[in-house]
Amino acid sequence: MNMTTHATVRCQQRAIPPILVDLLLQFGSQESAPGNARKVFFDKAARRRVKAYAGPLARALDEHLDVYAIVAGDDTIVTAGHRTEPIRRN
Repeated sequence: MNMTTHATVRCQQRAIPPILVDLLLQFGSQESAPGNARKVFFDKAARRRVKAYAGPLARALDEHLDVYAIVAGDDTIVTAGHRTEPIRRN
């Protein structure tokens, strides 16, 4: 997992552990973002995939899955944060 310095600092500031970023990249849903990037987040389908993978641990993770990451075209994580609004799809 390649992260920019900015993304590393933001994850630390926002208390987003590396395991959540790994789960996000592995199971998250994606949509395009400006600048040849993509936004990765946990929607309902992605949460089901995490639940199937994590089993009993999924209940503990569920309250922490309101995160997103912006990933550049070269698969480098640019930034990450907590979702405060629903994902709007066009």
